[in-house]
Amino acid sequence: KKLSLNQIANAIDSPPSFTAKILQLLTKDNCVISSVRGPNGGFYITETAKQLPIRKVLEAMDEQDLFIKCILGLNNCSETKPCPMHYQYQPIKKQLIKLFESKTILQLADPSQPANFLVNNSL
Repeated sequence: KKLSLNQIANAIDSPPSFTAKILQLLTKDNCVISSVRGPNGGFYITETAKQLPIRKVLEAMDEQDLFIKCILGLNNCSETKPCPMHYQYQPIKKQLIKLFESKTILQLADPSQPANFLVNNSL
């Protein structure tokens, strides 16, 4: 099913201009979302894309800092020069990576999942 920009923006209670920017990132190279222009056009997600891990969405939006950078935002934090939170955050970071790599886009739209308030189950 194809949805228009306005349908998506209304469903997530987001301004259309902001939603358009997000959709532009997600449709780049048809990585996460596909789109068709024209009167019968719109945005849609393929069966293959529904099986993508949530991490792919974050990668498409260039939002991977959670997995890569220092939790305190320090540039020189490393195993050899750790920040005050480095070792406490490492197990949490590993759990987050595992979570975002194991959950799929389709699972977010599952009405039995607590997060379905974010995604209309029209996939």
